[in-house]
Amino acid sequence: MDPWHAKIWQTNSIVNRSIEQGAELLLGGDQQGCYHNPTILGNVMPGMAAFDEETFGPLVAMIKAKDIDHSFDLSERSRLGLGVSICTKNIEKALKYSDRVGDGAYFINELVKSDPRLPFGGTKKSGYGRELSKDGMMEFMNRKTIYI
Repeated sequence: MDPWHAKIWQTNSIVNRSIEQGAELLLGGDQQGCYHNPTILGNVMPGMAAFDEETFGPLVAMIKAKDIDHSFDLSERSRLGLGVSICTKNIEKALKYSDRVGDGAYFINELVKSDPRLPFGGTKKSGYGRELSKDGMMEFMNRKTIYI
């Protein structure tokens, strides 16, 4: 099985294991062949597959936080670090919180996605280096230092 299809099957496994661990299936969850329906899981908590593992495919894991500080603490508990999306009317406050996130991307009122004009990549166990833009091109360069 090629890596892309393996990731789709991995998503199905994560959904099923999370439900067994107490997550609530709110939408979707079905898979036909290599197509996985858009899925929303509620009541996801640390220790569940949907919290602890990297997912690929149309899966949203809804995690309850006590307050804004707890939400950022939960985000940093993840061993993954591709990106965080913040949805708010208070852009200024969201900008102040950007230093609390160690991920490679911080999106305000937008989904995490790549843009060819900007460097894109994760931290922790989710991506090494950067792709796209000039910074991304430099990741493919092997510069040689010659010292005399």
